[in-house]
Amino acid sequence: MTRTSTGALAVLGSMLLAGTALGADVTFERLRNPEPQNWLMNHGDYNAHHYSALERINKTNVKNLRFAFSVALGQKSGNENILATPLVDDGFMYITDAWGVLYKIDVRSGMSGPIVWKMDPGQAKMDRNRGAALWGNLVISVTSHDGRVVATDKDTGQVVWEKNLRDQPDMTLNAAPLALVDRILVGASGGDQGVRNWLVALDAKTGNELWRFHTIPGPGEPGHETWKDKNNAWQTGGGAFYVTGSYDPATNTTYWGSGNPSPKYDSSYRPGDNLYTNSVLSLDAATGKLRWYHQYTPNDTMDYDESGSHILIDTKVNREDRKTVVRAARNGFAYSFDRLNGQFLKATQYVTKVTWTKGIDPKTGKPVDYDPNKDMQSYAEPITQIVSGAKASFCPGVPGGNNFWSAAYSRKTKLLYIPELEGCTSALRDQAAHVRGKYDGGSFFYDGRVTSGMVVYDPSTGEIKKRKDMPYGNSAGALATGGGVIFTALLDGTVMALDDETLEELWSFNVGTGINSPPITYEVNGKQYIAIATGLTRNQVGRLANSPETRTLSKHVTMLFVFGL
Repeated sequence: MTRTSTGALAVLGSMLLAGTALGADVTFERLRNPEPQNWLMNHGDYNAHHYSALERINKTNVKNLRFAFSVALGQKSGNENILATPLVDDGFMYITDAWGVLYKIDVRSGMSGPIVWKMDPGQAKMDRNRGAALWGNLVISVTSHDGRVVATDKDTGQVVWEKNLRDQPDMTLNAAPLALVDRILVGASGGDQGVRNWLVALDAKTGNELWRFHTIPGPGEPGHETWKDKNNAWQTGGGAFYVTGSYDPATNTTYWGSGNPSPKYDSSYRPGDNLYTNSVLSLDAATGKLRWYHQYTPNDTMDYDESGSHILIDTKVNREDRKTVVRAARNGFAYSFDRLNGQFLKATQYVTKVTWTKGIDPKTGKPVDYDPNKDMQSYAEPITQIVSGAKASFCPGVPGGNNFWSAAYSRKTKLLYIPELEGCTSALRDQAAHVRGKYDGGSFFYDGRVTSGMVVYDPSTGEIKKRKDMPYGNSAGALATGGGVIFTALLDGTVMALDDETLEELWSFNVGTGINSPPITYEVNGKQYIAIATGLTRNQVGRLANSPETRTLSKHVTMLFVFGL
């Protein structure tokens, strides 16, 4: 197993002699109050705002943004991808690739990005990897495919500790870890392959396990009664954590979205509401105990998992100060809850077309079609279609709505910017497709072209303020800045800057290869930069399949692109 790339220690030695490589520890106070010039965690801050106060790049001068430099990543095989959010701490960037390789890149010059070291954990197969976390003098990363958590010294690139968490076949780790005061939170994935998923807290210094919360409750635990099958489906029930959660230090509460039940299309195998899948989970970060939850789509048959980011916003609702958690859900509605007690506040449709339900009950936050007395929910399609395997179409399609790509909340405008997909899909249920490792219970197909939009949502009133339609899918997410600019990217390789008031396109640049990772911004030596990585997953390539003009696009080139004025 290669731990540090060849020649990296020699490079490091020369940097140490120059006195430039050793950085300050990333303390809890720094994480709680991150410096604007840095990007210290996956979502930018504990609130998951994807916001930067930097304003050197602004509405007036963003048209002058130019390519600064690029760095080649990955390339251990073909068809690679990058989903990771780059982290930046005082001029050094940390990013992972699909092989779990962790890179430290020197971005101080603004003209090039030499790799200081690489930590290769020896992962046997590539998988989705959304990045790392900084804690103290460590960079905490995961090996997606084989379920290890690795702590690397951020100065030397040497492994300090490693923890193997794989307790089930096909269990993966896809979300970036979340670093708290003394612990690291890590969510398990692989729900679609028949994994009973969990969230675990590890001691940040040693990797020792502190607590574990299972998304799917076992016998005798509250919620287990919502698995009413005779198949022991709870043992392979899904509920994955694909995206990093948020955290409220004031109450020591962490908020995570959970994935769909498994098998995802065939609810006849798992009658009942299937808690705690498709839910927002409010957990005590000290103990892992559940404080409250809300299940968006009980007994889901459309793969509407809600493992995407849950955004903490302090705002006024009906002229009353409320501490809220907001989710632009995969099912096409934007929800807000009181994050202290879980009270449902509002839900607003933000995609242009919803057919799977007639609406959301304004009192309960449940779909109006939901019947608590039924073990199988039909929503907009008859139960006969589910149990017979007949084709069923619904909007938004399986990918959403908003999904794994994060919305951005601007502290300047007090508005939420939601990148969302527009398109419908059809599903075919297969009651024989319950095989561990391929546990879907059917398959889905796109009903035409997939496009996207940027939607501006007011979390105080629940109103949709504005919408901008875009020609290709968006799975990169959004970045809001103090300069009044919203950055995002499309699957065809276009990086763009939008006016945060009008959504007018102020600048764009096509990098020539597909993008499904989020943009970030940072500042070094008084200059602000925008960074984004490239390389599409198989699913994202599928979303371009009905766009013939993109067939020659280099979809899997794994690069880091950096732009500056």
